[in-house]
Amino acid sequence: MMKNITRLRDFVQSFTRLIEQAGGDEENIFADGERLLSDLVSHDDWLPDDFAQPSSERYQQYLLYCDPTERFSVVSFVWGPGQTTPVHDHTVWGMVGVMRGAEACEEFDLEPAAGCLRSRGTHQLSPGGIDLVSPRIGDIHKVSNALTDRVSISIHIYGANIGAVKRHIYESDTGRKKTFVSGYSSKVTPNIWDRSAELTTGN
Repeated sequence: MMKNITRLRDFVQSFTRLIEQAGGDEENIFADGERLLSDLVSHDDWLPDDFAQPSSERYQQYLLYCDPTERFSVVSFVWGPGQTTPVHDHTVWGMVGVMRGAEACEEFDLEPAAGCLRSRGTHQLSPGGIDLVSPRIGDIHKVSNALTDRVSISIHIYGANIGAVKRHIYESDTGRKKTFVSGYSSKVTPNIWDRSAELTTGN
């Protein structure tokens, strides 16, 4: 089925302009970026099928676009039924928008003096719901597909090439952390720049 890839291209162009205008102002990035992401995930007609495929082994993290100077990246997360992440951080700002299904998110605070993680509670996101993360506002969480019978998909924006960032996984009982680099689940990205079909329609 033909996908409306124009939506992703328009989002990338708008987000690039936002980053150029906001620079490192995280509050402005969140304020305007949340609106852009909300509009993108409110339409479920643009994500190419190759970047919406689940795996029975683990959740999938597909790179959809990375800024040429790695100021931001756009990723689709595809969750099989009941799949979950370990407790982890990001070390950069991020936005998560649910497009299909539902996600459950448990947030944590790290208490170094006590040597443990403290849960801040769990909430659920339905399609159109947006979560924000960063070292400034809270950066440690565990995310799961809230559905046990079908796939969920969310679109993530991060303030770096997230697959190449050194981050941390945390032991939930001790708070001990281990460095990891996530990488990506595919070696290719969608071609958002081929305008030939739209330019020749009706000719």
